[in-house]
This record gives sequence, structure tokens and C-alpha cells, in this order.
Amino acid sequence: MDKSSKIIGVDLAKNVFQLALANKHYHVTRSKRLNRTQFYRFFVNHPPVQVVMESCGTAHYWARTLKAMGHQVTLLPAQHVRPYVRRNKTDRSDAMAIVEAARNPEIKPVPVKTEYQQSLQSLHRLREQWKATRVARINALRGILREFGVLVPMGPRAAISTAGEVLPSLPALLQSSVQVVLEELSDIETRIRELEKQLKQAARDDVVIQQFMHIQGIGLLCATAMRASVQSPAQFKNGRQLSAWLGITPREFSSGDHRYLGRISKRGDKYLRTLLIHGARSVMARIKRLQHDNRPLSALQLWAAQLEQRVGHNKATVALANKLVRILWATWMHQREFDANYTVQ
Repeated sequence: MDKSSKIIGVDLAKNVFQLALANKHYHVTRSKRLNRTQFYRFFVNHPPVQVVMESCGTAHYWARTLKAMGHQVTLLPAQHVRPYVRRNKTDRSDAMAIVEAARNPEIKPVPVKTEYQQSLQSLHRLREQWKATRVARINALRGILREFGVLVPMGPRAAISTAGEVLPSLPALLQSSVQVVLEELSDIETRIRELEKQLKQAARDDVVIQQFMHIQGIGLLCATAMRASVQSPAQFKNGRQLSAWLGITPREFSSGDHRYLGRISKRGDKYLRTLLIHGARSVMARIKRLQHDNRPLSALQLWAAQLEQRVGHNKATVALANKLVRILWATWMHQREFDANYTVQ
């Protein structure tokens, strides 16, 4: 074993791991190709060393495992490592590129997620998959029933109810299969409800999630998804950096004296960004109801209502989502409750 190695770049895979062993000057001196068992045994017996990996599938698990062995682990964003790959893409080239990218101090490492964070994130992924399956089954029912003169109304509950009501009038050859689809939809609904109960339990046990849910427009799903995605508010300099990380800030096209800010960049986690914008839509809907009833608006709601008058509903909604992210960062970073009328002293 080459114990002179100070930095090891690892190209992760399911069963084969490519290692690039480098000295303190980031010069690769050796390469190794190991299977899963050999990979684990190699690091168990190796003295503490800096391990650099791309943030990809299984990266957070291996980061936690290697940290427990006493190694220093750095995860780099995969999209920032790709430009360092020279010539053809191979596992060896990828491992060497990871070592080269580790030299760049401008590339910010990805914080290692805890098992708790990954568990929350996995619950959200399962929920989205079940929702997609539900939509696919309902759309199939719509197409099938339309061929027999039955128009299924919009909405999942109305669609399932209508399909159950017309089931006896369908041809006998088809009834059993449609019944199976209806039972599958009922089972999916039960799974989604049980999963949401798990998220509610996590919210009751997590002070940070409870703090998030006090913010207007931040509900259970958005709060738990944010908790799963962000390790700590300290990893961002300010709220705008968090918004930029989520892709809710304008994309800039600038050169010389010309500066142009376009649409939002849409970088980062699409799922979390969608939840935040939906949360902002709920706040905008709440503002409409308050205005209709001639009830007072908070400072945040008044800002959103005035902005809507200037730029339109959709742009104001996205701007409000941006504002909510900044508020979320500030309340988390400074450990204070949300106040819709808060002003800087």
C-alpha cells in the first residue's frame, strides 16, 4: 500500500471503484480499480487521507462511512468536475479529473447529508412516484371509459368515483380489469396518506421543520423537503445565495457595460423549487381572499399585492417564492420566529 498518498480521488459505481492516488501537490502517482469488498478493506487499512468524490448516487453513504474510518471526505458537484475530464471519458479519467477539480478553491464542496436527511428525501421521492403512478392509472381509465361513452371529470377523486359508479355498465370482459385498477388506486391513496403521517411525525420531532412551517406559504411538504436538502443555513452566505442555489434568482447575461437579467435560472432541485412556488401561489390566493373581505394585509402580503399590480400575477408569485426562501434562511440562521411585519431596526 502506498502510504505516501495524501489525496485520493474516487470515481464511484455500484460494484467497481476507480481510485486515483495523488501526492500533496495533486500529482497522480498511481491508479487502482477495486471491487466493493476491496474498496472497503483498502480504506479500513489506509492511514487518514483526504478522499475526494463526486456528489452522485451512494456518495453520501460512502462519505459517512469513510468519515467514520477517520478520513477527511470532500464531495464535489458533478457538473463542475466534468470540464476537467481530458480526452475520452473513462473511469480512470474521471478519477483523475476529480483530483484536478479538488485543486480549485472556487468549487464549493457539497455538504454530506445525514441518514435523517436522506430518509426524508426518500419519503418525498416515493410519494412523487406513487403520484405519477396514480396519474398514469387515472389517465388510462379516462381513455378506456371514453371509448364506452363515459366522460370522466377532472380531479383524481371525481375520476375514481365516476369509474366506480359506471363499473357495472361496462362489458363483462372489462369489468374485472377495471376493478383491479380501482383497487390499485385505492391502495396508492392509502400509501400516500401513511407516508404523509410519517412526514407529520418527523415535523413534530424536528424543531427546525416546525420553525419553517410558521412561515406563510411553507407547509409540511415544503418544510420537510427543505430540511432534507439543506444541511445548515451556514453553508450559504445569505438568503440570496440559497435562492440562487435553488434556481429562483434571475439568470444573468452580462458583458462590458451591458447587464441583462433574464428569467430565473431554474438550477438546483426542481422538486423543491416547485413546492416553494406552489407555496407562494397559496399566499397570493390568501391575499385575494383578504382583499375581497376588506381585511388588513401583513407587510409581506402588502408587498406581494403591490408587486402583482406592477409586474403581473406569475412574476409576483415567483418573486414571492424568492422572498420566502430568504425569510426561511434568515429565521433559520438567526433562530427567530417568523414575523410577517418584521422590519430591520
